[in-house]
Amino acid sequence: MNRRNCWICKMCRDESKRPPSNLTLEEVLQWAQSFENLMATKYGPVVYSAYLKMEHSDENIKFWMACETYKKIDSRWSRISKAKKLYRIYIQPESPREINIDSSTRETIIRNIQEPTQTCFEEAQKTVYMHMVMDSYPRFLKSEMYQELLKTIQANNS
Repeated sequence: MNRRNCWICKMCRDESKRPPSNLTLEEVLQWAQSFENLMATKYGPVVYSAYLKMEHSDENIKFWMACETYKKIDSRWSRISKAKKLYRIYIQPESPREINIDSSTRETIIRNIQEPTQTCFEEAQKTVYMHMVMDSYPRFLKSEMYQELLKTIQANNS
């Protein structure tokens, strides 16, 4: 998704554009109450991901979402395959979307992916979640993207 194709970005650039009709002011206001509220709504994760992509820092949300999907895998073989893929993309040093985790967490994951369980990425996922809560989420709330979206929806409700 680039800035030219993103409906959120287009809407922020062009005031005549409207957000999806089922994106409500109530939902957008909920996002500012807590990170949990942002992630629990229909459009919150989509808008937040778009913001992080614009900031070139979307690896955390992508990893977190991939972990949520990973935890639901029942098949042992599928879990092994997905665990190795998550490692290659997010955990391995110098990987394409390497996340910021400490070395002991990384070493634990390396040991655990030999026989991966549904929780083998849990510590890394918690770390990434805290990075988002403490760092990128407050920036998102202050961002032009969020402020313009809020202003547009408020204007549409008047």
